[in-house]
Amino acid sequence: MKVIILGTAWPYRGGIAAFNERLAREYQAQGHDVEVVTFTLQYPSFLFPGKTQYSPDPAPEGLRITRMLNAINPFSWLRTGRYIKRQRPDLLITPFWLPFMAPALGTSDRVAKRKGTRRISVIHNLIPHEHRLGDKLFSRWFVGANDGFVTLSRSVLDDISLFDAKGSKPKVYSPHPLYDHYGDRMDAADARRAIGLPAEGRYVLFFGFIREYKGLDLLLKAMSDERLEKMRVKLIVAGEFYGDPKPYHDLIGRLDIGDRVALHTDFIPDHEVNRYFCAADIVAQPYKSATQSGVSQIAYNFERPMLVTNVGGLPEIVPDGKAGFVVEPDPQAIADALVRYYDEGWEKRLTDGVRDEKRKYLWSNFTAAIEHLR
Repeated sequence: MKVIILGTAWPYRGGIAAFNERLAREYQAQGHDVEVVTFTLQYPSFLFPGKTQYSPDPAPEGLRITRMLNAINPFSWLRTGRYIKRQRPDLLITPFWLPFMAPALGTSDRVAKRKGTRRISVIHNLIPHEHRLGDKLFSRWFVGANDGFVTLSRSVLDDISLFDAKGSKPKVYSPHPLYDHYGDRMDAADARRAIGLPAEGRYVLFFGFIREYKGLDLLLKAMSDERLEKMRVKLIVAGEFYGDPKPYHDLIGRLDIGDRVALHTDFIPDHEVNRYFCAADIVAQPYKSATQSGVSQIAYNFERPMLVTNVGGLPEIVPDGKAGFVVEPDPQAIADALVRYYDEGWEKRLTDGVRDEKRKYLWSNFTAAIEHLR
């Protein structure tokens, strides 16, 4: 089978690019002919909230990546669609995560339409966390350009009905597979030393781009709990600010927790990801809103328990009391759960639960869900 994945990939960075590249490798491992068609321009620089869109890592070996699509050039949308149509793929997979991308991706998918090509979208998010004018119109345009959908959370599965007016297009929920390409597990002491921390101690990890909806402020307030201070629990913040960092620095100063917060707020390259997860006892995702999160699937891969908030699809992925704790997005609830984790000796029970749960998240299960829609 010939498979084309249309979406972000190297030289761009981030979770969606990592997802697309890992999905391509899974299809390759199954013996299929795979090409990833990605951007020549993804975001205009003035629209990008981080320091750079580009990955510091070398090109992934063994993947065929063709740069063609310009997110703001309609002529490139047509050219990309015609190129894909000429390749005559059996399966065109277009991951979707942001309405801004809908005109480019949706138009390319429409132009690529041909008998024998099934156009399936992997929907990460359909309704964005941070709303903008035109979101609904753009998302409707994209949904209309595809033949079926795989979502990574049940809440997004429900969202599709808002844009598929006839409700006739097939859709299926299949949870986010493991991110298993970030290196090997490390001894916790070695991992801590590798990122400049003392080998001994208790560490909570917040990982990923720092945006308002991800609730780092809630976690910082939780860290000021005097019980956690007495337990000498520290927080590692690993990820780049996608917005003004000043409110977070001010909050750390106001709470007087600077000595218990290790800020590593540059982009974390792929080859260093394992250090941060292996250095932590537990991974915290204090999100205020969510659909799902690839951070959970990195934590599963490195067999780290999680603390997640009861929003979106996060509780679907982290069973409460088995692979972690599910709490309300509230500093007191977060602090109570962390105290419980350390004070009641939950580490072994939750780690065993993580090892059991991670078996669900194979990439072969995900490609089987896509095949179900064909």
